[in-house]
Amino acid sequence: MSLADSIDFGKRILTEGRDVPWLLRQWVERTPDRDFLVWEPFDGQTKRWTYAEFERDVEAFAGALATRDVKERDRVVIHLDNSPEFLIAWFACARLGAIAVSTNMRSVQRDIEYFAEHTQSVCAITSPGFAELVQQSAPGIRFLVVTDNDAGSFASIPENVAHESFDALLAEAAPCPARAIDSMADLGIQFTSGTTSRPKAVLWTHANAIWGAQVTVAHTRLRLGDSTLIFLPLFHTNAQSYSLLSTLWVGGTIVVQPKFSASRFWDLSVKHQVEWCSMIPFCLKAIVAQTPPPDHNYRFWGPAVHIPEVDAGLGINTIGWWGMTETITQGIVGDFEHPGPEYSIGRAGIGYEISIRRPDGTDAIPGERGALFIRGVRGVSLFKEYYGNPEATAASFDEDGWFETGDLIQIGEDGNLFFSDREKDMLKVGGENVAASEIESVILETGWVDECAVVGQEHSMLDEVPVAFVIPLPNAPENLALELINVCKANLADFKVVREVHVVREMPRSTLEKVAKNELRASLPAIQDSD
Repeated sequence: MSLADSIDFGKRILTEGRDVPWLLRQWVERTPDRDFLVWEPFDGQTKRWTYAEFERDVEAFAGALATRDVKERDRVVIHLDNSPEFLIAWFACARLGAIAVSTNMRSVQRDIEYFAEHTQSVCAITSPGFAELVQQSAPGIRFLVVTDNDAGSFASIPENVAHESFDALLAEAAPCPARAIDSMADLGIQFTSGTTSRPKAVLWTHANAIWGAQVTVAHTRLRLGDSTLIFLPLFHTNAQSYSLLSTLWVGGTIVVQPKFSASRFWDLSVKHQVEWCSMIPFCLKAIVAQTPPPDHNYRFWGPAVHIPEVDAGLGINTIGWWGMTETITQGIVGDFEHPGPEYSIGRAGIGYEISIRRPDGTDAIPGERGALFIRGVRGVSLFKEYYGNPEATAASFDEDGWFETGDLIQIGEDGNLFFSDREKDMLKVGGENVAASEIESVILETGWVDECAVVGQEHSMLDEVPVAFVIPLPNAPENLALELINVCKANLADFKVVREVHVVREMPRSTLEKVAKNELRASLPAIQDSD
């Protein structure tokens, strides 16, 4: 056995004989009465599920899906905001052996049509506010399950939506068929923006989840019974792997909110004695802008970069890290004892190899910037594949198994790493990855534009927002900018909608006549939050 084969085998051994239901069952047997889930809706009372109570509901919902002929490897769309129902449905799919397709709640009909059709999902689970949208967008599903609330707020289901009640499925308490533990079984699909016009379906295995759980714990040094506050969206890797699965690994408690609320952050943190939290820079800015914090139990926050002023000002360690849906957990991570300089993201994470390359493919050295490649084991430390897209999967890896991330990394003189930019024309809008090409394709499909270039305009709270530069065709409407913004609103999630449209006669050009997007970006002043 070669050294590379030996390393791969060692990584697989970490997950062998373990899957998501196995992990939940460990704590049901050992600490059945400990709180696993605390639900803090914006409307209504706090609700709690012990480990035993949560598993009871997962078994019941999985059994109800099974009686409706949902089988292993069937795909199930979960289009839900953060909520107990999301978690019950996600774990129920894992228990049954079905594949949970967790979708972005800001998606529009065009997106959901693609998600459902691409995965050939057999059913969908959603809430009243999205029931009509999902029904119209997924005509091929066999049945639709709808909750009785929108992320904790009472809501009525539209009368024209044929559906089954989420609570009624739970009440059936149908037994779920036994399923042998298979760490390499498919677990879930998350759609991530790529450099093409449509998102790619990132497929995880149960081994990916087990890997993400224990390696995140190792990176962050979580302790037995730790609690975390989750307000980032559960459909995304950050909340699923960084927060949910790592806390489950240590038998801890997750405190879940529908979404981020700066005004509720400290009250809930103190109420539940929360020890740590994953967040994005937008949230961090909103939190530190408030009055001095109360006494708290926080040991650390994960805002993606190390911020010494937070460490000193609030007494809370900040840890830098980098990861993506395809890497399951942090491929680059900081260290609490040796955190590195301000805004650093750390060094290679446990179980990953990284390579930072110049344009000619040679290795970058300290002081240089280069393209980030990462290597691990497919289906364990890296995603299994892009579901239904073998061409994209093959194109993402080189002949030596290195995955091309599309991100640019700056190497500090001392070897510490800093996130630099997105090589593949990506925008980062309030923590959401956005492919400029997806927006451009929507604008070009109108037939009003000869050429379009979408770039990010710096924003004080959201990092950046999308802005379009267009060269109009003779048939373009007089109010072209407004019309294009309306087209974007109808066909794109709200965070992808262009903030402004600039109508121009020509575009700046770089080599090979490509649009010089750097010049377009440089022409845009930074937007302050009050703008």
